[in-house]
Amino acid sequence: MHRFLTLPILVPMLLGIGLLVIQPKDRKVRNTYIMATVIATAVLSGACIVLTYLQGSDVLACILVRFSESFSISLRIDGVSMVYGAIVSALWPLITIYALDYMSHEGHESRFFGFWLIAFGVVLGIAYSEDFLSLYLFYELLTLTTLPLVMHAMDEKARYAGRKYLIYSLSGAAFAFIGVVFLLNYGVGHLNFTYGGVLDMNRVAGNEQTLLVVFVGAFFGFGVKAAIFPFHGWLPDASVAPTPVSALLHAVAVVKAGAFAVLRLIYFGYGAEFLRGTWAQTVVMGATIATIVYGSARALRTPHLKRRLAFSTVSNLSYILFALTLMSPAGLLGGLTHMVYHAVIKITMFCCAGAIIHKSGREYVYELENFGRVMPVVFITFTVSSFALIGLPPLGGFAGKWMISEGAVASGNPLAYVGIGALILSTLLTTLYLMTIVVRAYFPIGKLDVEALEMIHDPGKAMTVPLVLLTTAGMMLALCSDRVIDFLTLVAQGAL
Repeated sequence: MHRFLTLPILVPMLLGIGLLVIQPKDRKVRNTYIMATVIATAVLSGACIVLTYLQGSDVLACILVRFSESFSISLRIDGVSMVYGAIVSALWPLITIYALDYMSHEGHESRFFGFWLIAFGVVLGIAYSEDFLSLYLFYELLTLTTLPLVMHAMDEKARYAGRKYLIYSLSGAAFAFIGVVFLLNYGVGHLNFTYGGVLDMNRVAGNEQTLLVVFVGAFFGFGVKAAIFPFHGWLPDASVAPTPVSALLHAVAVVKAGAFAVLRLIYFGYGAEFLRGTWAQTVVMGATIATIVYGSARALRTPHLKRRLAFSTVSNLSYILFALTLMSPAGLLGGLTHMVYHAVIKITMFCCAGAIIHKSGREYVYELENFGRVMPVVFITFTVSSFALIGLPPLGGFAGKWMISEGAVASGNPLAYVGIGALILSTLLTTLYLMTIVVRAYFPIGKLDVEALEMIHDPGKAMTVPLVLLTTAGMMLALCSDRVIDFLTLVAQGAL
């Protein structure tokens, strides 16, 4: 029974390797293989989450490899694992349906989807890791498995983006690893995730400042994948990747893995109690506040559609990081809430952007005049997602921002009030950079090329159905926000 938890991780990784080796020529056979693998993985992952919720975190806990009493690669599901694992398991199948159609004209599909499947297993490995060593292993594997996806086109821009992504990610991971080493040296003798932290205060005594310095380095190290300023530069450049990859990078896999690792570092490693009120909290919170404003301002100034959404992700990921740096259960609740809703919203928006580029070849905001008429499904879903990201009640973005603001007020930290101001300013900027797209699509102000527009239309069902399902799911989650927040409250309090 304990080995059951390895299945959602190993099945997609092994079958992804199999796809790279076999590379079937028949596209129908390959697509069936891919979808069967993704659906089976999602079902296995969902079953693990349900079993853990019903019977407790020990029911599926297992050790893959034991190196010593202190070092092992092991798996266990707890409350935050459930949240991140559920996000990944629910969204990956929908984006895969979209990707199968989108990638039909990109070439090298077997290679692409081989790494796609491997990445699915690796992200679930991050979600279900029991300790920092296991998390770090899968975290590094995520960089290596997503690199070929970013560089898929293998042109000059893709190779440059890939090199930048690799350098940033590996450099950040090195600082994160130092933080893990210090946790072992000053901890209770193991690296297992423990709500409240693993530091041994008897060992820490007299070394507090050293640990705070190391924590800040580890925060920015993991924060590289979460696109914290000034280490965000890889993310906009990675938008050269095929849109399904961009959707995963920005909504599910890489940036969320960075935020998830920061969450583990603060609340299950160094401990919020140890960090709260220190200069280290001020430094990391200040960085998140600066990133919130910077990302939104850059998005407003960027005319390229995917890069605009990329800078939007830079800003919105720091909403989550800001909440986490409040170092309180209320802050953790706010971060988890925005993590859930942002994932659904942003993956929908990137899929909309991909549909526009796929069907029209247009990549800039000023080229989208009157597209609301010729691509109604795409722009209805994009408009709803835009309102949600802005935070219009009762859509999901509102719940996330509200819970973050509540946590900031409850913290009593003067810098947290500056953060609330940054959220308000960012919301204004978000309204401007998204509504300019929507207004152009429905209320054109320039001269229209009617003949060119007549050639543009919504993509087929393989791309529009996931858009509609994602938008509907986001709205249903928003309407059920009370239940979502009730569950996340138990997670944030360490009750699950």
